[in-house]
Amino acid sequence: MLKGVDAMSLKRRPMTLVIAAALMTTAMPGIAVAQGGTTLAAASTTARPPSGQGSYQDLLRTWSEFLEWRTGQANSKDFSPAAIEARRAQVGGYLSAMENMNVAGWERAQQVDWLAARAKMNEEDFLLRVSKPWERDPGFYVDQMLRVSFTELPAKGAALTTLRGQLREMPAIVARAKATLRNVPGDYADLALHNLTNADGVGHGHPYRKVPPAGIIGWFDDLEARAKTTQPAILPDIRAARAAAADLRTWLEAERPKMTAPAGVGEANFNWYVKNVKLLPYNTDQLRTIGHRETERLWGMHALEKHRNRNLPELTLPASEADYEKRKADTLRDIHAFLKDEEIITVPGDIGYLYVNVPWIVRPNGPNFWEQIQYRDPSPDLFHATIPGHAFDGQMDKRDTHPIRSKIDDGVRTEGWGTYLEEAAQRLGFFDKDRARTRELIDLFGIFRAVRVAGDLDLQLNRANVSQVVAEWQKYTPWLDADVARVDAEIYLRRPPGYGLGYTIGMVEMQKLLGDVRRHQGDKFVLRDFHDRMMTIGRIPLSLIRFEMTGNDDEVSTFWRRDPLPGGA
Repeated sequence: MLKGVDAMSLKRRPMTLVIAAALMTTAMPGIAVAQGGTTLAAASTTARPPSGQGSYQDLLRTWSEFLEWRTGQANSKDFSPAAIEARRAQVGGYLSAMENMNVAGWERAQQVDWLAARAKMNEEDFLLRVSKPWERDPGFYVDQMLRVSFTELPAKGAALTTLRGQLREMPAIVARAKATLRNVPGDYADLALHNLTNADGVGHGHPYRKVPPAGIIGWFDDLEARAKTTQPAILPDIRAARAAAADLRTWLEAERPKMTAPAGVGEANFNWYVKNVKLLPYNTDQLRTIGHRETERLWGMHALEKHRNRNLPELTLPASEADYEKRKADTLRDIHAFLKDEEIITVPGDIGYLYVNVPWIVRPNGPNFWEQIQYRDPSPDLFHATIPGHAFDGQMDKRDTHPIRSKIDDGVRTEGWGTYLEEAAQRLGFFDKDRARTRELIDLFGIFRAVRVAGDLDLQLNRANVSQVVAEWQKYTPWLDADVARVDAEIYLRRPPGYGLGYTIGMVEMQKLLGDVRRHQGDKFVLRDFHDRMMTIGRIPLSLIRFEMTGNDDEVSTFWRRDPLPGGA
């Protein structure tokens, strides 16, 4: 018996939560564990589904109206107080309509739809009342400038008209930034300045260049150089757009000393978001403990793995791009055969093109973190990001025609699935023969995922800034370079809360789901059927997938009642 844990409560709580409570005092050196919070998130007051008047058809209609409204708002350029208040009222109306539905009388899958749809409405409410990127984040405007510079030339017809309009919009974007930004955190300002003028080479979605352009201003230079030979008529528009980006940089540099607001959303808002949007049964203390435990576990496993492989040759970097391309092709072939022969998951014959991360780049200072691993053996990231990870997952999602689930992509589900696959491949024997040392690389991937949990929390709870989190991650993660770490820290700080912890926590939730379904089905359990069914349920929160697949409502029973938003106006 675990001391301090009531015997009856053990029967009611998910085992992961019990373990988290028992480990609450565990911490890694140099990282403080938050104390004094609620012991178990799942202990919050449970509730029943609403028993109002609306039907499931009313849910579908409300959801469709919400999506149409949200799409229209995404293109709005009006961030005046009156416009924002009108948007808040609109979201409030959708949420009120949701509460007046007879969800209690619906079948389980329809109840899952209701929880998934309301979570996205909660997310929109949080964006409008807490995140407020239009007034807090200069990157909100910087991001609008970047992709225009990626445009392929020459542009013709409607594409040319669009490009000219986008280029001519750049000065107006800068003017809106100057007029609207207030309460700006220093981290947000510094990241925006960095992205305006620096190349880190990590390139999330950037076109490939052997020498990456120096930030957004550099990308406008790249566009100008291409236009000189392919479409000189648009050079004045390109130069005006570049001048607008330079003007924004000058303004940010001048205003930077006044930009000192907190960057994170704070603990109360973070806990609200995790429960009401991500539908996770943990609070910040428990999340931190799980992240710490995973970091420690993976470092321990890595030590054992290194010993096991001590007499094997080290994995080496490829000698050339051709060598790397062959490694990728061979590995993809092996993964496809493994998935089929070992009956892991069904891969439809018409699945189509699946992208592969990490192109071949020769860097003056050597490969970055992702390249150090991927170049040696492409399999860790191919499992996570290609097949059956993100690219395959995305292709399967495109086949989903469900009116609610096809419009939802939960980050914990998506990243948790990819991270789960890395360790699953270890357990299922993919690396046992000719790739024994690759298991060490899987450990390093896992370690970087695990330390992100504390980093994500520290950023959002205002316990550390970006540079401090980068330094902490580098202490625990071999090969981790400052550019990769900074890019990830930026993503997790500037996105809605909790994306960075989604990898490790999502993996934990995937393993919980796998174990629950295995116990529920007993000897009838078939791994391929489990994975195939997951692909058809949708990329909704894993707690909802667990509820639908097992009927276990110990987690969802805490989600029916919407909590008041601490950061509300």
